[in-house]
Amino acid sequence: MTLEEKLVALDDVVGREVGGEMVLLNLHTGYYFGLDGVGARAWELLSSDAHTLTEISDVIEAEYDAPREKIEADLLALADELLKKELIAKAD
Repeated sequence: MTLEEKLVALDDVVGREVGGEMVLLNLHTGYYFGLDGVGARAWELLSSDAHTLTEISDVIEAEYDAPREKIEADLLALADELLKKELIAKAD
């Protein structure tokens, strides 16, 4: 996976805020996944339209006080996990 691949949330996945955390549910597989505040913000972007991780990094960097390298590394790890759990997909 690279920072330039476009990713998008799958149609079968819904997200809800529960107790200050975003919880994702894949309605097809029944799999649940929890996200912290930054992960939830990334999810908002992915669920609205296809975005690259670079585009998401730009938004996160503008909204949160964190080094760019850390943001990118965390987003790559999150995207890898979400892909494995069939919560997002690479956009065409």
